[in-house]
Amino acid sequence: MKILFLCHGNICRSPMAEFIMKDLVKKAGREADFTIDSAAVSDEEYGNPIYPPAKRVMQSHGIPFDNHRAHKVTSTEFARYDLVIIMDRSNRQILSRIVGPDKLDKVHLLLEYTGENRDVSDPWYTRDFETTYRDIMQGCSALLEHCISMMNPD
Repeated sequence: MKILFLCHGNICRSPMAEFIMKDLVKKAGREADFTIDSAAVSDEEYGNPIYPPAKRVMQSHGIPFDNHRAHKVTSTEFARYDLVIIMDRSNRQILSRIVGPDKLDKVHLLLEYTGENRDVSDPWYTRDFETTYRDIMQGCSALLEHCISMMNPD
């Protein structure tokens, strides 16, 4: 299963989701079954690393991450993924201008997998990275469960 996480700038929420999901997948022993990455719907943060407060919250929860650099998703990159997971509704609107509104059937809000139809809290504005971490951990845990059940239907 190939999963791409998207947010506006690819320095907070989507890289947090990428590395949280990679950690969950590794702990589940399913690394061979997944390709996981993240990107932005804008180029405002192109080349920038993960925002330091996002790094700190991942470190405090023992989530490993690498030398990530922000980039904007392209239509070619988008096409390579089975699922594209967005952090908020505005990401869908901007993404539709990048890939076309007819290609959004594989795009889902992260928290849909928890049964909630809401956006992931944006720490860029709230400065509450812990709440964002909890939203993403809850969403990624539910997403992983969903993906595994799709791969192993009983």
